[in-house]
This record gives sequence, structure tokens and C-alpha cells, in this order.
Amino acid sequence: MKKIKAFFLKLLWPEVCPFCGRAFRQGICPSCRKKINRLVVEEPRCMKCGQPLAGNEEEYCADCGHTHHYYDRGYGLWLHRKPVSDSIYRFKFHNQRAFGAYYARELAGRFEEELYRWAPDFLVPVPLHPKKERQRGYNQALILARELGRLTGIPVADKLLRRVRYTTPQKKLGHRARRQNLHGAFQASEGVRGAVIVLVDDIYTTGNTISGAAKALKEAGAEKVYFLTISIGQGY
Repeated sequence: MKKIKAFFLKLLWPEVCPFCGRAFRQGICPSCRKKINRLVVEEPRCMKCGQPLAGNEEEYCADCGHTHHYYDRGYGLWLHRKPVSDSIYRFKFHNQRAFGAYYARELAGRFEEELYRWAPDFLVPVPLHPKKERQRGYNQALILARELGRLTGIPVADKLLRRVRYTTPQKKLGHRARRQNLHGAFQASEGVRGAVIVLVDDIYTTGNTISGAAKALKEAGAEKVYFLTISIGQGY
């Protein structure tokens, strides 16, 4: 009965490409696949945040060369440009929760070696403040982490890190204000002591959110903190 129900549901609500929204049973349509393949972040990349660099002679981007980030290393899969940026916006604000499965498959395939090398104990989604999660109805980072955990077998621990202070949306603030805005915003439990953590989120821009979360985890005793995101800023 479950198989029959799933069959008819697919007929009524066929799968759509998460980037153009057109019905496509295989997920990402060929046209969008070509577009997003051009947005995959390749080497040379910053050895800290993974943003693209202008040349091989550089090791760190301008931001990581002058700013201390509390995480150890991380990567974003695609540059945050259209159609990736539009897709994430729908995933994040328009209840397109199913997109998380597509993103997770891409992340798991692309960063399989990195995950094996990092050997994380837990995937930890970057939390929303409870008020914001109630307003939105879900945490997109948790959806992504659960899908990634299902594919990789890495346990997802969504109770180890909490957002304890409601903050102004980062996109409304300047660089310095963004860092101050997140001061004391996160709190981690003692369950992270000695653990290797991979933070999971949708977008890496200035890195302040990821770094703030990593700071709380490190202060609670985490040994290493890495991150994976769907998209990342332009860099250079």
C-alpha cells in the first residue's frame, strides 16, 4: 500500500528541479546541471574557509588572512550565485524542504574524502533561535544535516548547540556589526567534549555565524570543528 501511495503521490506532485522549478523526475534537470557545474568551487581555494582564490600563490583569502575564525576548516559546494542563490532562498523561506535531499546528495558526493579524513563524531546543524524557527516553521540546516547524515551514516546531534540570543539578520549589518551581533548567541552542551564536529548550514558569507557557533563548541570542549555549506561567497 505504501508503494502504491508513493506512486500516486508522484503522479500528482512530480519531483521538480530544485533550481528551475520545472517537473523533472531525476531531480536536477540537465540545463540546470550545466549551470551549477560552472559554479562548483574548485582549487585554488582558501585553506581555511574554502572560498575561491585569485591565484595559486595565495593560501588564504583576504578575510581569513586578517580575521581569526574559531572553526578549523570548511567548504562550500557552489558559489552563491543564480540559480543556486534562488534555490536556497526557496529552500529557506518558501517551505521547499524537499530540496534538502538534493543538496545533501551533492555534498556527500563532493566531500566524501574530506568527511572520511575529518572522521566526525557528529553533524551539528547551525541552530535558529526558537522564535525564528517558530516563525519559519522549520530549520533548513537541520533538514540538510539529517539528509546528509542519512547518506553518510554520521550521527546528527541537533541538541548539542543552541541559539540562546535573538539576533538581527546578518544581511542587514556591516562586517564589524555582524561579528558583534553574534557575540554570545550560541551555547553548546558538555556533550561535545572531545568530539569532532562538522557544522552544517546553507550559506557561508563572512563566516561570522559559523565562527560564532564553532567558538561555543570549542569553549564547551570540542576537539575540532569543521563546516560544510551548500553555497559560499565569491571570495577573492
